[in-house]
Amino acid sequence: MKTLRLVSAVLLLAALTFASLKTTSSASTLPPQAPCNANVLALAFTGSLHLTSLQNYGCDSEWAFTWATVGTGDQAIGVTEVLHYSAKARTWSIVSRATDCKPSVLPSDIYQLGCFSN
Repeated sequence: MKTLRLVSAVLLLAALTFASLKTTSSASTLPPQAPCNANVLALAFTGSLHLTSLQNYGCDSEWAFTWATVGTGDQAIGVTEVLHYSAKARTWSIVSRATDCKPSVLPSDIYQLGCFSN
């Protein structure tokens, strides 16, 4: 009886170890997640969009929204932007809301917070 319990315990331990290794190896093959913080999102504001401040932002997979102020003084204006992350280039880019603000394209949280203001 003790031998049967020992064999059962060893088999169970081996099965759990195998399952753990399989999970770990498959998780490591997933593409890296897009970085989502104010600093990396701010880098998307280039050219005439001189970023003054970032009031709010959020990300969902490779999509993000920002509520920001661009310009200074009398030229300051609040803007809402939708961004897309390119894993290949490792950068966020502002996309056209006229083109990409569709519920079939964007995750619902990005669609709601990035497409219905300003």
